[in-house]
Amino acid sequence: QLQLVESGGGLVQPGGSLRLSCVASGFNLGYWSVGWFRRAPGKEREGVSCARSTANSDGTSWYADSVKGRFTVSRDDASNTVYLEMNNLKPEDTGVYYCASAFAARGFYLSQAGGYGMDYWGQGTSVTVSS
Repeated sequence: QLQLVESGGGLVQPGGSLRLSCVASGFNLGYWSVGWFRRAPGKEREGVSCARSTANSDGTSWYADSVKGRFTVSRDDASNTVYLEMNNLKPEDTGVYYCASAFAARGFYLSQAGGYGMDYWGQGTSVTVSS
């Protein structure tokens, strides 16, 4: 069964850090681009970051302007895991974070357009940034 499972969310104070994990099972993640998305309360889903596939593309990363310099996406294809390191968190980073995948570079471009059309989605992990 093909699935993605996120973990690592929680409650953190402004300026704090969290690391989210997205573990894939049932497929070789190296051939898939993996995007991170979030849905804030009352807002539409937005793409946050993406790690392009490495086995059939160049493994580059993309970040939304709102998180550049604060978030870092990385991948460990050997363990079928993609991470999102989030530093200097702000209250506006609050939301449910999802990872999603699409084959090869396709997912890289879909991630920058809100993720519509991604093939597999995780169940989400909640991040709350509040004092």
